[in-house]
Amino acid sequence: MELLQGSGAWGVPRDVAPAGPSGAARPKGPILTAEEARPTRPPAVIDGAAAVAHVPGPIVRLPQADLARLTALADETSSCTRCALHAGRTQTVFARGSGASGLVFVGEGPGEEEDRQGLPFVGPAGQLLDRMVQAMQLSRDDVYVCNIVKCRPPKNRKPDLEEMSRCMPFLDEQLALLQPRVIVALGATAVQGLLGTSEGITRLRGQWKLYRGKVPVMPTFHPAYLLRTPAAKREVWKDLQEVSRQLQSHRENPPK
Repeated sequence: MELLQGSGAWGVPRDVAPAGPSGAARPKGPILTAEEARPTRPPAVIDGAAAVAHVPGPIVRLPQADLARLTALADETSSCTRCALHAGRTQTVFARGSGASGLVFVGEGPGEEEDRQGLPFVGPAGQLLDRMVQAMQLSRDDVYVCNIVKCRPPKNRKPDLEEMSRCMPFLDEQLALLQPRVIVALGATAVQGLLGTSEGITRLRGQWKLYRGKVPVMPTFHPAYLLRTPAAKREVWKDLQEVSRQLQSHRENPPK
């Protein structure tokens, strides 16, 4: 598994100290010996995904009314003209996946391939994101993937504050309907939109935050950054391990 090989991480520890904003117990699962797990001596052959504790089955089941509202919201975005980005789009890019795992990934905005297909994270960065999800032993379809803005900024530039503010109500309603257990904020723009902070992603990554005071958010690097800086996969893998533990905690101790 590319993410695991690039990170030097080869397994999730068993029965160690709690972690996460709610004291989530670390998940149990198959592990490697300490010698095998040494980043300087990775095993010659290993199925990396099998070394991660699995979070089985859906933990979020949306009522039909909420599913219908998500569909209606996607239709609303398709004709949105709230900001200037609409003038250059091929189509809006709303989301993909069901979110049944309780996990939502939020990125920055559509790129060229996303604008063409109408789906988020389908280019090279999206393919890496899919491998990251697989390494967590989750299905691509069971996570929900969306962006801060629904239209492609010209030349894939970062959306400006006005564009983000005009589009955020769509994302806020998406998240209110989905009620995710964990949000992963991919990159600085996602962190800024979700948390309202201008603090850099390098400083924030790996530190649990809260969206609207209640939903745990894990800031981490965007997959596009990992394509440019493969050495950063080590840090991202640590972040995703924490996310897996938090999801496992929700499964073992569901909210009342």
